[in-house]
Amino acid sequence: MTFNQAVRTCFKKYAHFYGRASRSEFWWWVLFSVIMSMLAAGVDGLILESLFQQIPESNQHTTQPIGLIVSAILLLPGLAVGVRRLHDVNYSGFWLFLWLLPIIGWVFLLYLHVLPSREVVIARYQ
Repeated sequence: MTFNQAVRTCFKKYAHFYGRASRSEFWWWVLFSVIMSMLAAGVDGLILESLFQQIPESNQHTTQPIGLIVSAILLLPGLAVGVRRLHDVNYSGFWLFLWLLPIIGWVFLLYLHVLPSREVVIARYQ
């Protein structure tokens, strides 16, 4: 699956938490999300610089309206493709809650996301 196909598929299956997602679909989506988040942060920085004629100090909290909008748009398809990826390796989507467990949960989920696709998966994940 190519980058464009993966992004189109994830937006087409915006909130579909059933089915399967290949490794390439998942990782292309992750790359797209990172790129969009970085672009949003850059645009927010330019907006803040143009409005306030300065970039805030690194320890100051600033609102980032574009970043919030991009995060809101990418949240649901990101969760959906993560669940579908877990289905592809025969794990329930509830394993995605491991993101709430710092470091250990993150490492285990990373391991699950890099596993190769299973030829035979449980019927309810189809």
